[in-house]
Amino acid sequence: MPTRAGAKIFAEKALLPDGWVENVLVSVSDNGSIAAVEQGQAPEGERVGILLPAPVNLHSHAFQRAMAGMSERRGKGERDSFWTWRQIMFRFLDALDPDDIEAIAAFVQMEMLEAGYAAVGEFHYLHHQPGGVPYDHLAELSVRIISAASDTGIGLTHLPVLYQYGGVDQRALGSGQIRFGNDPERFARLHEQAADAIKILDGDAVLGVAPHSLRAVSEEGLASAIELAGRTPLHMHLAEQVGEVEELVDAKGQRPVAWLLNNHDVSSNWCLIHCTQMLPEETLGLAGAGAVAGLCPITESSLGDGIFDGVRYLQAGGRFGVGSDSNIRISLSEELRTLEYSQRLRDKSRATVATPEKSTGRVLFEGAVSGGAQAAGRNAGKIAEGCFADLLALEAHSIDLEGREGDEILDAYIFAGDDRMVSDVWSAGRHVVRGGKHVKGDAIRAAYRATMKRLRNRL
Repeated sequence: MPTRAGAKIFAEKALLPDGWVENVLVSVSDNGSIAAVEQGQAPEGERVGILLPAPVNLHSHAFQRAMAGMSERRGKGERDSFWTWRQIMFRFLDALDPDDIEAIAAFVQMEMLEAGYAAVGEFHYLHHQPGGVPYDHLAELSVRIISAASDTGIGLTHLPVLYQYGGVDQRALGSGQIRFGNDPERFARLHEQAADAIKILDGDAVLGVAPHSLRAVSEEGLASAIELAGRTPLHMHLAEQVGEVEELVDAKGQRPVAWLLNNHDVSSNWCLIHCTQMLPEETLGLAGAGAVAGLCPITESSLGDGIFDGVRYLQAGGRFGVGSDSNIRISLSEELRTLEYSQRLRDKSRATVATPEKSTGRVLFEGAVSGGAQAAGRNAGKIAEGCFADLLALEAHSIDLEGREGDEILDAYIFAGDDRMVSDVWSAGRHVVRGGKHVKGDAIRAAYRATMKRLRNRL
């Protein structure tokens, strides 16, 4: 893991909890937390142009990164959808072994760091060997995700997934899903092994629980996952597809969001992923629960999921974060831009989430930073004493940032620029990106290339 040591970071401009400030000196302690934030200081230590709190990528399936570009052909006589894409994914994952998964995960994490994310919530449902036989160490593939995080230095919230059934009717898992499956008892043992494995990380890692979805776990399984999670992060896919909604209405007489809110105490440690199929009253109910909506706009666009009811949700005080999900494209700025543009296309309007006090870019960025930290159970999300030093620096001399002040900086970064503006990233004080490149990038890229070459020979 990249090392960390007490450091001082001087920023010409920084976004602090109370707003934009010039000439800021941030002192980082040896344990990766922010020891002090001082304003109006002279340059000292490492110098950057624009310093921001770095967000968490709150939803990732790392192995799907290696599928990028493989699912853009239409099947014969079919209307392609999420469900046809899923069959491609199932066939692909049967080719993956533990070494492949570790190399892919490290590459994905490196790309996330270079895009400006300081941490990731890994929604990890690939547990067993092809054919469904468990590894001798139940948490073998969790160990590989954790090992990749040790290599890249990314902050990790690891979320082992409970996956029991192929549908709400509790049909058996199909051949493509058999690597995911556990009953609650075996899952608890896997989770315990993952808890032991994650201790190798640098003191800022978190272990949570992820019941996959209402269609893939029983009511008893969901209750067991909630009990296992306690107050740690609990993430779950919810109301992503029309077919999922119809299946739950047929089985339980209620839509997914309504059923969950009516039957469980959804609160601040919950993160509900996608929620693209909601009625207005469900949107308001979710906003009032204090949970985080985990939005993945690039993947939701790719899979044709639908558009999150973002304007209504934010006006009701709802909390959100963003994630890269399928990892076909990892871009923090583009996730935020796609989120806003989807609202504009649906509503035929502009600046949909802006407020009289804050621009569109600031609302999006601060919302994603705060909600991502909450969803990850991570003491981060702001440049403030006591928080982890999860920091993102933008190159102030990027052509689209030249002369920009205040919220215009974030507007230009999200809507005119892209992640090439990212110059440096710190994850809990580990300086993992310098000059726009990960400090171990060459070796990680070489391992990924070798892995993809082996995979092409197997597929």
